[in-house]
Amino acid sequence: MKRFAQTVLLKDDPKIIRRYEEYHANPWPEVVAGTERCGVRRVFIYRFGRQLFMFMEAADDFDMERDMPKYMEHPRAREWDQLMRTFQEPVPGAPPGSTWVPMREIYASESK
Repeated sequence: MKRFAQTVLLKDDPKIIRRYEEYHANPWPEVVAGTERCGVRRVFIYRFGRQLFMFMEAADDFDMERDMPKYMEHPRAREWDQLMRTFQEPVPGAPPGSTWVPMREIYASESK
């Protein structure tokens, strides 16, 4: 299983943060199906203040650049993505035009 971590900020507005959480309490079925279709097995999003942290687990043969575009093939997934971007802003130091930016794993501990 491959692991991926990404981060982004929510806009500094309590109403926006609340709406973002409401959407994620009931994600659109096409969004969930789209992540599964491209090989993502599990997705977790955590929030601290405005900071979001997303942790994904994917199949061993998953390739982010090759497989994630499959998620965007469904019009509802594209609509969801565009809607969620209205709630977000890049973290300091993010490349221009980016939203979620990858985080490098620096430590892992796994029990056998």
